[in-house]
Amino acid sequence: MMPSLTQGLPKLAAVATVALLLNACSIAPPTEQMAMSKMAVRNATSAGGTEYAPVALRSAMEKMDAAERAMTAQEYTQARHLAEQAQVDAQLAASTARTAKAQKAATALQEDNRVLRKEIDRNAQ
Repeated sequence: MMPSLTQGLPKLAAVATVALLLNACSIAPPTEQMAMSKMAVRNATSAGGTEYAPVALRSAMEKMDAAERAMTAQEYTQARHLAEQAQVDAQLAASTARTAKAQKAATALQEDNRVLRKEIDRNAQ
């Protein structure tokens, strides 16, 4: 005699539930990625991102906040993706800030050189 389809459904449901639970448990919290992303945001802030790259820095901070909310909700895949995006945005902000500061310093040096040359020319006459 063949077992009916309805007799096998509870077993199938139990197997599916166990498989889903095992899969959910295998996704580890992205604590290392979160730490690296937070560090990148701090570095961007200290590099002058607030002044020289406010849009990229704000984006990084917003994504980091969203990643922290996803961590709290145990949505680890989403948290990892958001943290990775925050890290990239923060690195862009830091790089942009450093570049802008270097350009500002170069412009100041050029102006200092121009003033010195003008002074030398004036003294030579």
